[in-house]
Amino acid sequence: MMQRLFARHALLPQGWSEDVVVEIDDGGSIASVMPGGDPSDTERVTGPLLPAMPNVHSHAFQRGLAGRTGRHSHDRSDTFWTWRDVVYDFLDQLDADDLEAVTTQAYVEMVKAGYTTVAEFHYVHHDVDGRPLADPAENAWRVVNAARVAGIGLTLLPVFYAHAGFGGTDPTRRQRRLVHAPHTFERLFEALVNARDRHGYVLGIAPHSLRAVTPEELARVLALAPPGAPVHIHVAEQTREVDDCYAWSRMRPVEWLLAEASIDERWCLVHATHMTEREVKELAASRAVAGLAPTTEADLGDGTFPAEAYLVNGGRFGVGSDSNTVIDPFIELRQLEWSQRLRLRRRNVLASDGDTTVGNALWQAALRGGAQAVGWRVGEIAPGMRADLLVLNTNDPALVEQPAECVLDGAIFGPARQPVRDVMCGGRWVVREGGHPQEAEVARRYRSVLSKMRAIGGS
Repeated sequence: MMQRLFARHALLPQGWSEDVVVEIDDGGSIASVMPGGDPSDTERVTGPLLPAMPNVHSHAFQRGLAGRTGRHSHDRSDTFWTWRDVVYDFLDQLDADDLEAVTTQAYVEMVKAGYTTVAEFHYVHHDVDGRPLADPAENAWRVVNAARVAGIGLTLLPVFYAHAGFGGTDPTRRQRRLVHAPHTFERLFEALVNARDRHGYVLGIAPHSLRAVTPEELARVLALAPPGAPVHIHVAEQTREVDDCYAWSRMRPVEWLLAEASIDERWCLVHATHMTEREVKELAASRAVAGLAPTTEADLGDGTFPAEAYLVNGGRFGVGSDSNTVIDPFIELRQLEWSQRLRLRRRNVLASDGDTTVGNALWQAALRGGAQAVGWRVGEIAPGMRADLLVLNTNDPALVEQPAECVLDGAIFGPARQPVRDVMCGGRWVVREGGHPQEAEVARRYRSVLSKMRAIGGS
């Protein structure tokens, strides 16, 4: 039976519209959108209706590390690289059941925050001791189960990781849970291909980074991906990575990918923080998506993405929760804009040239790039799109009496504590009045996992 929703205000591709009726078919897709529609025989949503946000980059298991990495080293040399050692400490304690529990907690938090699809950059492939599991896809199935319980659309990105550094350096013992040879990774990928239709995920592929794969391995892994499948890769997150890449190839990481990997709209270059002016222009022209995780990049001291220049050149971007220290698309967009303000000492840096506000411009741009990166038909309230929708919570003081054209600015830049009221994924309400039906049981399992964890070392 067709669902019919009525929203006093809805964010459509052309901007905010009034008195919008949205019809949703039995398959969870939007059948029609009627501004100025008749509200009779409809479910009236209680706040502004807008497309939900795709999450372009997640390591869900890292949710269990949030708040546990704040101890400084004695020489105060804490960096991304010392933080990575803490991640390995955590992985040494996390079995498949634990992985599923932590991932489910992260995914429930995502849908409550307004993310309805997630690109999971999945690299925890083996058992705690590094031995292959009897089913090479066992940990991937745990991610799939977590997405099912949470009700979130999953883009599964199995990660190929083979080396500790550029030029094929042998992996370390601490990376033992991550590492595959090309032939073992092919078996994993085949299992995921065979189960894709049954489980309903989008399947992409993720060479971890240029430091973790050789050029020959990169070509072999990319050949596995079906036509049009998303391809995600970490790149240029840290200046040390840039320097090491240049020492190996006499090219910077983004420069190397643009020259050697035929970058196009299938690709999502995660972070791409450190680029030259030429790289910015060429990446923007490639039609690839820059996968930004502004809160994680701030937490790890990565640097500031050159967003203004990238957008001026027509670049596409999406946002993700990455390490899941923060799970909130509104805060990701706030951090993105505020990082530019701090760097350039100007306000409203990423506003578009039209008369829309910076909040509207950021949300719409992240929807477009995010939908492209996750490979789902989402990101617009329009016929043929999956009905991934969220209703803003106008009882939050930051959103009270905000006019429609300013309500996203209130949610992104105001003191909003709970900006999301209801969330629909694929035509099904999964969050109502800020609550998820499984959250209590999911939280109980999550707490049980963390209660048995040993203390984590310094950051």
